[in-house]
Amino acid sequence: MAKIVPFKAVRPARDKVSLVVSRSYDDYNPAELASQLDYNPFSFLHVLNPAYINLLKASAETRFKSVHNKYAEFKEEHVLKKEADAVFYLYEIHSKNRVYTGIIAGTSIEDYQNNVIKKHEDTLPYRVEYFKDYLHMTGFNTEPVLITYPENKELEQWIGVKKQKRPLYLFTTLNRDKHTLWRVKDKAEILWIQEQFAAMESLYIADGHHRSASAEMLYEEDKISGNGNLNYFMSFLISENDLKIYEYNRIIHDLNGLTKHQFLHALAKDFIVENKAQELWKPDAKFSFGMYLDSEFYALRLKETQFGSVLEALDAQILYEKVLHPLLGITDLRNDSRIEYIPGSKPITQIKQMVDEEEYEVGFMLFPASISEIKELADNNLIMPPKSTYIEPKIRSGLVVYEL
Repeated sequence: MAKIVPFKAVRPARDKVSLVVSRSYDDYNPAELASQLDYNPFSFLHVLNPAYINLLKASAETRFKSVHNKYAEFKEEHVLKKEADAVFYLYEIHSKNRVYTGIIAGTSIEDYQNNVIKKHEDTLPYRVEYFKDYLHMTGFNTEPVLITYPENKELEQWIGVKKQKRPLYLFTTLNRDKHTLWRVKDKAEILWIQEQFAAMESLYIADGHHRSASAEMLYEEDKISGNGNLNYFMSFLISENDLKIYEYNRIIHDLNGLTKHQFLHALAKDFIVENKAQELWKPDAKFSFGMYLDSEFYALRLKETQFGSVLEALDAQILYEKVLHPLLGITDLRNDSRIEYIPGSKPITQIKQMVDEEEYEVGFMLFPASISEIKELADNNLIMPPKSTYIEPKIRSGLVVYEL
């Protein structure tokens, strides 16, 4: 039931690929960004933010047109080249802890609209609109939506065989991750892969809800143009067994007027509270939470674990319903300036340091959600609280470009 298509991608010249690809633009701090833009003329960051100093105060339209022009310049200078034929790619990221392997393909807007491609996160209208305008004016997208599919032994075997072949690219990035890209251009092989996905009842968005929503909005606005590329958006399709799902931990600026003693007493209503002193304690199971307060770690174990729905039983929702809202007075998880989020890929010593420096009063560590929870939420059209999951892999910008 799921439809995927090959496409004529734009990608870096083979001799420049390690220089072109970059992390997501938002991942760079100002010093890193300046260094890349000053010393690496081939970085895709030049496309994403051309003449960055002069464009900081420019309108969105001016910035997007500049991105479009710089992208065209990279193509004219043969830093980027376009495939002659529509292809799939097999892409592997080998990090120090894990190996992620998946297929880069076009996924169907129709499947997205018909809930064959399922969602578990809400989107912000202004962000969807903004990125839709970006796609419209720049004419390309280089950050695929991360989509997961159920375990498939046939695809797994095919991937194993394909990885024995000579790759199109093999390079290492500065964080020591190894990246390998194979091109899939044989028509019989492409058709077989499409048949494998056509037999799948559902796909699930793991990361990229705003990007997919923007692609749908652009399709609805511009489909009269007859541009067939608008019918699809670029995705990185990976088996659900290969995802790494982290939690998002929470740090809060204050105790909402409560003393430490009052706060601990209030927590005891719903949790068994155990003082772990200086032990760097993280939750080891669902329905348990770590807390760092006043130079000490605590284990919070929920007393009542019977809930009516998967959303009510989600640890992020429990923390909101039992602690953040009633005790700390946080009602808007997305916009309240008193709460910040730290991805679970970061060490908990970072939370300890931020609290110890007294900018924040308390930190909470969560147990990560499971893929079964995410799928059950999506199957029931339920939405996770903001910042519930941090999911890897994260794809490099500029490696594969989907033109619109």
